Amino acid sequence: MSTDKPIIGIPACRKLIDPHMFHAVGEKYISAVAAAAGGVPLLVPALGGGLATSKLLQCLDGLLFTGSPSNVEPHHYQGEASKDGTLHDPHRDASTLPLMAAAIDAGLPVFAICRGCQEMNVVFGGSLHQSVQDLPGKMDHREDPRKPLEQRYAPVHEVRLSEGGLLEDLLGAKVIEVNSLHSQGVARLGEGLVVEATAPDGIVEAFRVADAPSFALAVQWHPEWQVMKNPQSLALFEAFGDACRERALETRSRDVDSAVV
Repeated sequence: MSTDKPIIGIPACRKLIDPHMFHAVGEKYISAVAAAAGGVPLLVPALGGGLATSKLLQCLDGLLFTGSPSNVEPHHYQGEASKDGTLHDPHRDASTLPLMAAAIDAGLPVFAICRGCQEMNVVFGGSLHQSVQDLPGKMDHREDPRKPLEQRYAPVHEVRLSEGGLLEDLLGAKVIEVNSLHSQGVARLGEGLVVEATAPDGIVEAFRVADAPSFALAVQWHPEWQVMKNPQSLALFEAFGDACRERALETRSRDVDSAVV
């Protein structure tokens, strides 16, 4: 396989850093793409309809959709209005939802984390619980903001991997421990998605796109956190990076063939 570094897009969030609006991506995601996936991170601004999606996809070998403090707006999945004070990012929604759909259709490898996982479910027609912790019989999947960062991202519960699934194959395990920093979660799974992992309370923690032309995986936890110290997290990013390198090799081979013709 080619050792060339694939170009991996990371869509940004739009946030106010007083007094101006910025397009921002957490450094932990950028570092994970560079160190663990072996790619060249390319930050993609949240321009909504102003994003030239088809042109952008021609320049990328894969996409990582990250977590975020904001929630997907409920009108995207016919949900009830959010509680007062819920943080939303309509510019990100307007950018990531169509970009993800187009990327998967085009055969680009896609790895979705936390908010990205929720976005992938919505893209395929699924719905979301807005506050899992308020549901009868469900765990509180949120982090404790009073704790130090290391403790907030520490493993807190098990997930059971689907027998014979992609994750079981990649990680060589049936049960793993993961961190948990979310309030939204999968309610109705989108069409064409296959469950890859579940929490003890039944919440879907990972799924893949069944008929995707390439790698298309979503996880609800945060494998990007200190990825180089966690063999299972590293295995996920390495598999994603391998898929991106394969895509890059195929694309460049086609370009060479076209130039020769």
